[in-house]
Amino acid sequence: MTDDLPPQGRPRQRKQVLLRLDPLVHDALSRWAAEELRSANAQIEFLLRKALADAGRLPRNVGAIRRPGRPAADGEQQPEEPDA
Repeated sequence: MTDDLPPQGRPRQRKQVLLRLDPLVHDALSRWAAEELRSANAQIEFLLRKALADAGRLPRNVGAIRRPGRPAADGEQQPEEPDA
């Protein structure tokens, strides 16, 4: 399954997914995301990754989840995230 891997040195392109949710579920998700300083999209990805990891189905070579805020400019390093 190496066809799914990007060439060395090039970042993987993120997939776009259309997701239909009950409005009340979306509202609850958005409130939860705001409390954790994430977007609703980032909260969904966080929860999906956690569910995959808990089920033992998260691929070993999956990239780290993006940190909140703007990506670092070329050559800049973002500070390490403190352990929770």
